[in-house]
Amino acid sequence: MISKLNRNKERKRRHLRVRKKISGTAERPRFNVYKSLKHIYAQIIDDTTGNTLVAASTLDPALKGTLKYGGNKEAARAVGKLIGEKALERGIKKVVLDRGGYIYHGRVKELAEAAREAGLDF
Repeated sequence: MISKLNRNKERKRRHLRVRKKISGTAERPRFNVYKSLKHIYAQIIDDTTGNTLVAASTLDPALKGTLKYGGNKEAARAVGKLIGEKALERGIKKVVLDRGGYIYHGRVKELAEAAREAGLDF
C-alpha cells in the first residue's frame, strides 16, 4: 500500500521533471494547477519576471458561496471557467499547461477543458 506522503513525493518529482522543460514567458505564460482534497487552485504565471498574472481557486470570493464542495469536478470546472475569464480580461489568450505532476484526468481535465471553453488556447 502506497502512503499519501509517498504519493505526493512522487508527484513533486514528476512536477520538477516537467518544469525543466516548461517555462512561462510574457507571450505564453504558464498555466499552473494544484489540487488538495478540499480545493483546487489555478494560476497563470510569467516565469521570466516571477509574477503571478491571474489566480483563481475554489476559495475565490466569486465562487466561495456558490459551490457546495470544493474538491470535485464541478468545482474544478467553475475554477477553470473563472480563470479563463480573468485571463481574457488581462489580455492573455495563449498559455502552456503545467499539470503540476498530476495525471490529465478527473479534476485537472475538467479545469483545463473549462478554461479552453472560456477562451484560453493551449
